[in-house]
Amino acid sequence: MIGGESHSDKKRFVEFLDKSNAENFYQFLKLFYQELIAEWVAAGNEADEFAEKGAKIVIILDNASFHKKAEYLQKIAAEMPNIHLEFLPKYSPDYNLIELVWHSAKEFIANRLFKSIEELEYLLHQLLNQGELIIKWGRKLKNKGNALITV
Repeated sequence: MIGGESHSDKKRFVEFLDKSNAENFYQFLKLFYQELIAEWVAAGNEADEFAEKGAKIVIILDNASFHKKAEYLQKIAAEMPNIHLEFLPKYSPDYNLIELVWHSAKEFIANRLFKSIEELEYLLHQLLNQGELIIKWGRKLKNKGNALITV
């Protein structure tokens, strides 16, 4: 599963991947970029003006190796000029706000039995993409003695 959340409106964008690798990460960003362009057009703008006049999006990533493959970083920069990738310091999940989303989702599904992977994916889709998950934003995330209050 890969996903993110908009800081301003808390809108979530989550996809289920068969495998975490650079190609799937790139395809996820392409899909996300197409969604942004669709929203831009729905607001009455021209798609071909998005790169120049559309919102600039900063995506904060952890340091997974597939996020940093040079060939894909070059493709993202060339094909998605509105997206700027920033990387968290190494070994710092306590700074990654999406960890609160994952923690809340894991808490919700803990100790439940599912008949199939599809049933689990459906529930996660409802929680993450349909806004049914209540996220505990005030929770402290701890990692190796560090903590961050995310209010």
